[in-house]
Amino acid sequence: MTDLDQMRDALLAAVSDAEGLEALDAVRVEALGKQGRITQLLKTLGGMSPDERQVRGPAIQGLREAVTGAIATRKAALEQAALDARLASETIDLTLPVDAVPAGTIHPVSQVMDELAEIFADLGFAVATGPEIETDWHNFSALNIPETHPARAMHDTFYLAGVEPGGDEALVKRVLRTHTSPVQIRTMMGQQPPIRIIAPGRTYRSDSDATHTPMFHQVEGLVIDKGITLAHLKWTLETFLKAFFERDDIVLRLRPSYFPFTEPSAEVDVGYTIEKGKRVIGGSGGGWMEVLGSGMVHPKVIAACGLDPDEWQGFAFGCGIDRLAMLKYGMDDLRAFFDGDIRWLKHYGFASLDVPTLSGGVGA
Repeated sequence: MTDLDQMRDALLAAVSDAEGLEALDAVRVEALGKQGRITQLLKTLGGMSPDERQVRGPAIQGLREAVTGAIATRKAALEQAALDARLASETIDLTLPVDAVPAGTIHPVSQVMDELAEIFADLGFAVATGPEIETDWHNFSALNIPETHPARAMHDTFYLAGVEPGGDEALVKRVLRTHTSPVQIRTMMGQQPPIRIIAPGRTYRSDSDATHTPMFHQVEGLVIDKGITLAHLKWTLETFLKAFFERDDIVLRLRPSYFPFTEPSAEVDVGYTIEKGKRVIGGSGGGWMEVLGSGMVHPKVIAACGLDPDEWQGFAFGCGIDRLAMLKYGMDDLRAFFDGDIRWLKHYGFASLDVPTLSGGVGA
């Protein structure tokens, strides 16, 4: 047996005996690395005579190919074994009876958020999001609510202790956002008009009773374009409320109001009727119920976002998602939304496949 045959047998045995990828790589380095045994043999070919090279060259090349092939085969086997072991350890017992696992439900707030996204997507609106921990500037100042403005009393704000170092304090002071209006600011600063967005999400205020919680959900809408008027706002809200409550007899009433970030501003009331002693949205025989705040975006807000208010106009509106859910699905106490009571969730929750669609009915 020649020295090459002995080296081949020894290296192939080492490859076969390698129990892991690290051990196999060590064999590869020993044989084919820069200082490997086969590499050193290849370097000797340059000093051989043509006759020696003709005999010795193919033998050394054959040795390299045999070892390289054996290493590749062994590596594939080790990787497959590792994958098989991982799959075996991560298997799921699918024999568990379905009835043994209580069926979950979709929370009404999540369902209503999906309904809103479906309705406004049909109107050409995109969904925008932003951070729940906001700067004082985005949450107040950019919305025409400076430090001394009395409108700040309208917001029971959670302020975070301290400020981040450097810069203007108004820019680095942190709050839990009191509304999703900062998303409108970030959108106007981050993209050029025309803009059509809704901004659903969690908001925070220090308030708690049957119709208020410290954390609640809000959706706001924003349109920025040229030639936008109150007529566009009224049509948008009327179309939205008809689709959401799935009734064609929705009647709106806009009352003059005040919001620092819109001018003019309007509260939006929806007519209701009394059926079996309960308020039902639709018609106007029973009275009016306030559901939305809205208005034309204040020129100062547009300017604060770097846009020219003489060129761009827009409208904005906002309402509580939890309140919309209460009105549509007949819930009386907002606090129950966050109690985590499985009985309440089973009663008011939605099946996981109840995906809102305009064709099938957003509340189906």
